Amino acid sequence: MAVGSPRVWSALGIVYLVWGSTYLAIRFSVQTMPPFASAAARFILAGSILLGVVSVRGGVPVWRVEPRRLRNAAISGILLLTSGNGLVVLGETRVPSGLAALLVAAVPLWLVVVRRIVGDRTPVATVLGVLIGLCGVAVLLLPGSRGGQVDLLYCGIILLAALSWSIGSLVAVRSTVPHNLMMLSAGEMIAGGLLLAFLAAIKGEFAHLRLDQVSAKSWLALGYLVIFGSIVAFSAYVWVLGNAPTSLVATYAYVNPAVAVALGVLIAGEQLRLIEILGGAVILVCVLVVVRAEAQTRTPAPDPVAEGCAAGTR
Repeated sequence: MAVGSPRVWSALGIVYLVWGSTYLAIRFSVQTMPPFASAAARFILAGSILLGVVSVRGGVPVWRVEPRRLRNAAISGILLLTSGNGLVVLGETRVPSGLAALLVAAVPLWLVVVRRIVGDRTPVATVLGVLIGLCGVAVLLLPGSRGGQVDLLYCGIILLAALSWSIGSLVAVRSTVPHNLMMLSAGEMIAGGLLLAFLAAIKGEFAHLRLDQVSAKSWLALGYLVIFGSIVAFSAYVWVLGNAPTSLVATYAYVNPAVAVALGVLIAGEQLRLIEILGGAVILVCVLVVVRAEAQTRTPAPDPVAEGCAAGTR
């Protein structure tokens, strides 16, 4: 399908807007919901719905999946959603959604670092882009950038989440996983959600959860994350991935943070200081450089930077 097709840009627009808005939705959900419990509910519900859709559309054959493929899907789901998304949710209890999105924007940069560790060769432009981009991350974490209002420990938790997402992306792209992309994502969501539920139970979140004290805003945010963040946007992503160049689809990696920052400022009244705008701009430009450099130099085989950084769901 032509790159300029209205259908391609409509689907890509959904990915841009919805995945960019999930950071703000997470911020609203954790205002009155415990972090791990809310994330567990999101992914177990979304994964179950997606599994039902896949079963109806594909019938019995979609369930004929080798155990090792299911195992690898579960491993990638734990890395992507339990320690990846789950730690972002925890971090957003203390970190504004816009700043969280800028920190997570470094995922493609971390992915290159992980690939170097496992022995991959990368172009010089990619290496330079990563080094400068990580400097942008350091700028975001400079002491006093927000007058001491942001907990650096929780910023570190979000960076750890980004690193885990990068490793999980590499596992999803390079290991033998279910061929059906929707079945893969359903398995990732359910596995990640179940472990999140276990962690929530260990933390005592369920024991102290009072449903009558959960605000309507948090319920609506959770519903938005389940339906739109994990199902609608993912379906649009899967469709556009099969109908547009991967390099075009990968632009979500630097558009989503910009959307998240804008929504945080306009809807939640969050503020970004000049130094944070500078650090975020450095990260996004470097992600653009890295994604384009990889797209131009990689072979037609699956490219972890372009495809792997969205192996799960936001």
